[in-house]
Amino acid sequence: MEREIGRGRQGEPSSRCRYAGRGIARVADAARSRRGQVVAANVVIIHAAMTDPAGDSHFPPYLSVAAEALGDDSGVKVRIVEDSSALASCMAEAIFAELTAAAAAERQATLVIPVGPVDQYPPLAAMINEQGIDCRGTMLIAMDEYLDNADQWVDLDHPLSFRGFLNRKFYDLVDERLAPKMENRVVPDPEDPGAVGRLIAERGGVDAVFGGIGINGHIAFNEPEEDISPQDFALLPTRTLEITPHTRTINAHTVGGEIGIIPRRAITVGMKEILGARRLRFFCNRPWQRAVVRRVLHGSITPSCPASFLRTHPDSALTMARYVAEPPEICLR
Repeated sequence: MEREIGRGRQGEPSSRCRYAGRGIARVADAARSRRGQVVAANVVIIHAAMTDPAGDSHFPPYLSVAAEALGDDSGVKVRIVEDSSALASCMAEAIFAELTAAAAAERQATLVIPVGPVDQYPPLAAMINEQGIDCRGTMLIAMDEYLDNADQWVDLDHPLSFRGFLNRKFYDLVDERLAPKMENRVVPDPEDPGAVGRLIAERGGVDAVFGGIGINGHIAFNEPEEDISPQDFALLPTRTLEITPHTRTINAHTVGGEIGIIPRRAITVGMKEILGARRLRFFCNRPWQRAVVRRVLHGSITPSCPASFLRTHPDSALTMARYVAEPPEICLR
């Protein structure tokens, strides 16, 4: 099952946000004496779901936007698919469509691609092989990569290397007669971050950027920043940077739970290169993204939530699994 919601273009009709207010559950753990006197009480207030933001809510209004209202008046086209498998297929098909459109126009595509989401690559390789699409001239720019303590790429055989993952799950699966040439498999270089911008200029721009969204709203490894104007933030180029504790923590959860193995540094394609692309296509498949997609689509457009800048782009789309589209349940577990 699949549905597209939130026509999303500014100025178009939109439905009112509906709030999943189910009130407040009050849980008390009290110890009483034989005479009924309360001698100890521990009361925990739990919001089982969001209250109406117009009322006495402790939470930002965007958290209670209903699934069917996601994207309304945001400028972003929202698409909801059934589950993570459907999302991977959708993402593979979207990348494949860029390749075939470029081939039909007798030119070579230039794309920025992520590691995260990750499940789209084997089916994409199968599509290329089955249809015999020649990708030798296609340029695929990896969105980012972890760095070691010397600000060099982590080793290719490091279990968290994005380069290694793309080799195993995509490049090595494509027929070598069809696969992108080695020089077209681009990874931002920490010794020359500006090379990405030069390559993009030489290619006449990026056709599409594909990616996911971090728990703090980051895209690629463009982490939230506070002391910068939106205009300057949007112009940040490819660069090396420190990964925030928020990102390292959620990435540790994703890969096994040990934060000590998550590198502290990375190189990332910049906001400038991302926002300069002709099309932005982002995908969310993690249950914890329920909250952040709402902030992205219905919170403020701000450097403190980099993905909110999707709303400034003329052709951006956000696809999510149905469970991501459901409003978050804020409660103790």
